[in-house]
Amino acid sequence: SYTMSGGTKAVSYTQLQQLLVIFIGMFLAGFMVVKLLPDGVGIIDALHVAGKMGKTNVITTNFSWNDRYNIWSGLIGGFFLSLAYFGTDQSQVGRYLTGKSIAQSRQGLLMNGLLKIPMQFLILMIGALLFSFYQFNSAPIFFNSKQVEKISLSSEADAFIEVDSRYQAVVSEKKKYSFDLLDGLKSEDDEKVAAAQASLSTLDEQSKSLRKEAIGLIKKADPAADTNDTNYIFLNFVLHYLPQGLIGLLIAVVFCASWNSTAAELNALASTTIVDIYKRSVNKNGTQQKYVTASKVATLGWGIFAIGVAELANKLGSLIEAVNILGSLFYGNILGIFLVAFFLKRVGGTAVFIAAIITEVIIIFLYATNAVAFLWLNLIGCALVMGIAIIFQLFFKRGRRTLT
Repeated sequence: SYTMSGGTKAVSYTQLQQLLVIFIGMFLAGFMVVKLLPDGVGIIDALHVAGKMGKTNVITTNFSWNDRYNIWSGLIGGFFLSLAYFGTDQSQVGRYLTGKSIAQSRQGLLMNGLLKIPMQFLILMIGALLFSFYQFNSAPIFFNSKQVEKISLSSEADAFIEVDSRYQAVVSEKKKYSFDLLDGLKSEDDEKVAAAQASLSTLDEQSKSLRKEAIGLIKKADPAADTNDTNYIFLNFVLHYLPQGLIGLLIAVVFCASWNSTAAELNALASTTIVDIYKRSVNKNGTQQKYVTASKVATLGWGIFAIGVAELANKLGSLIEAVNILGSLFYGNILGIFLVAFFLKRVGGTAVFIAAIITEVIIIFLYATNAVAFLWLNLIGCALVMGIAIIFQLFFKRGRRTLT
């Protein structure tokens, strides 16, 4: 509502306050995860355990087109993704345009990049710590408590309870071997570490198998059930382990994070709708008041559309990854169009338009067939748009020469 009534100014002011709440909430969440670890287990110990179980592999140096996260896809594909996001996305560019001067806009862009890296690092580190926390504490077989409540009232309740009891037995065993792993690390006993790792790996496979069995029962009880609980892990920790006051704050953090991005996107979509469509094709000579009213209606319309998309997004797995995947399907194409406009002045709009359509079809095909990891789609999309646009422009020039 504040985006619809206040526009860009309201978005800018509220985002500053939301950012402060997000940072405070994240630091408190990280502090509480460490505080609730068992006696004798510190933050370094927790990270060591997560590392030995493969959860802190920051860099993979092997090159592979199909590996989503290695140093090459991160540096090259991630570079083009960031270039498109910070340089062409209306939700970001709109912020730069509200700066009082070019210098202020540049400062905003610089702060965007500087804050994003530590913020994402902190989020990922909290995730690694939370993984370690659940190695030393009991974890539910399914983190979406609403679905667990539903199946407990269904005909599959007894079968689910039986699977859950077996799962909790595995969790207890994992807790024992996690302490063994930690003891081995502290005493620098490589044999003990290796033995604990092997046992934990076996138990991890067993727990995954039992989770699949439980998810199958949930699906059997309710075919329309959401069986992806990735985005409920942190919420489960907040609701079951934190004191009441902090629960409210961290739920506010979740809302602030969603409002922060949603408000910017809705404002950007409404601005684009009015400037590029409404002003040019629907009402070319309207008054400023009519444009403001139309902008509010457009914001409301895009908000309703966003709610519909959000209903589907909870089935996409990790939301951070889902956002990057969806962005990679289009960002390379958009970046290519911008680069043609900046550096290939002789290429006409028709050639670029055709190139963009062909490129998008190719990108969707590559993604659908899993031909390459999604980060590479940004580089491929950008290169294809520029290359195909040049080819079509040369073809159009030859056609004109033939006609004359």
